[in-house]
Amino acid sequence: MANENQGHLSRRQFIQASGMAMASMPFLSLALKKPENGQAKNPGDSSFEFSFLTDIHLKPEMNAPLGFQMAIDKVNALNPDFVITGGDLVYDVMRGDYAQSEMLFDLYQKMSRGFQMPVYNCIGNHDLFAIYEESPEGSDHPDYKYGMWERYFGKTYYSFDHKGWHFIVLNSLDVTEEKGYKGILGADQLDWLAEDLRKTDQSTPIVVTTHVPMLTAYWQLSGKRGNVGVENSAKAFQLLENHNLKLLLQGHIHWKESGIPNDRFEFITGGSIAGNGWKGRRHNTREGFVQVKVQGESFSWEYVDHGWEAERLKLQL
Repeated sequence: MANENQGHLSRRQFIQASGMAMASMPFLSLALKKPENGQAKNPGDSSFEFSFLTDIHLKPEMNAPLGFQMAIDKVNALNPDFVITGGDLVYDVMRGDYAQSEMLFDLYQKMSRGFQMPVYNCIGNHDLFAIYEESPEGSDHPDYKYGMWERYFGKTYYSFDHKGWHFIVLNSLDVTEEKGYKGILGADQLDWLAEDLRKTDQSTPIVVTTHVPMLTAYWQLSGKRGNVGVENSAKAFQLLENHNLKLLLQGHIHWKESGIPNDRFEFITGGSIAGNGWKGRRHNTREGFVQVKVQGESFSWEYVDHGWEAERLKLQL
């Protein structure tokens, strides 16, 4: 039996590690454990739970590893069947420093092994390698854009099933001619989605995860549209129209919102683990994640505070 303290770092270890480069963090290999199994806790029970963590923005500085470990510990205590992330796993690889980018993805990959259940990752804009003008690497680099992500985590869009529910993880990002990013679903992905749905019974409950919101009130409330929406989200909704879409999970804007458009499905924008870059709340949304409880074809959810705000204030004393 594994030691019950395996997979946890002391607060002092995390504080000492802040700001260190990858070569200076050998303690991570001792502190993290692999998921024990991905089996349902009770195969005869149709109910289950999962956690949705978005905008982790992991980096060595600002005690971010400590904050992420606190979220991991909170999730493990809740013991869901699995975890879905909502993108922006690290901060960041867009500027294309290769060694730094490798270190960040390696740090996330190692730390995420501390979850005691399977983890399904979604790509965010900060996870796109070397897309900015300032990047020393060009578009001919094998890791450009999605390449580094795919090398670490696999496909940028995919689906899986759990206890009669169908989960679809989308890639809502591409690069502009001006070397920025935009929220969009590519043509190949939409073709894939159509085929995936064709093979899915229309009565099957569906959950969709995306980084950039496909539906949000952000720009109406803030007056700032920017890159906060998927420009062709209607195409995906049209494909889903005759299916049993239950829930849309989103990230990117670091605030919490939910709604039920025309009694059709519920959408949740899931706050963030990092808040305002590990410096405090953003949009006055406290750091946290969404915990979803499924029973049959119904679900409920709550926003879970993983305790970072209180811990951050303690560290400042």
